[in-house]
Amino acid sequence: QVQLVESGGGLVQPGGSLRLSCAASGSIYRITNMGWYRQAPGKQRDLVAAITSGGNTNYADSVEGRFTISRDNAKNTIYLEMNSLKPEDTAVYYCNAGVSTRRFEVPRDYWGQGTQVTVSS
Repeated sequence: QVQLVESGGGLVQPGGSLRLSCAASGSIYRITNMGWYRQAPGKQRDLVAAITSGGNTNYADSVEGRFTISRDNAKNTIYLEMNSLKPEDTAVYYCNAGVSTRRFEVPRDYWGQGTQVTVSS
């Protein structure tokens, strides 16, 4: 089995910063893409940022220039540095990873349990 554990959420004032972490553990042979998604109440879950094993990144337009995703392949961990936070960034943030548990296996998606980020004064 594979587990993704997020940490770092919380309450922050508008304009503030937070750093999220997500560590993958378990029967991991290889991890391909990893990323962060978010879901606000009553809305669908949307991609925030993604990163390949080679370090290529992709961001939602709404966070470009404010958020930075990074990855430590040795630790199977990704981070999301969030700056200039806005109330509209309030959501549950989920970690996602494409993981193969053995050689030649097609990667499948795994999700973390989510961490709440609230931006409010």
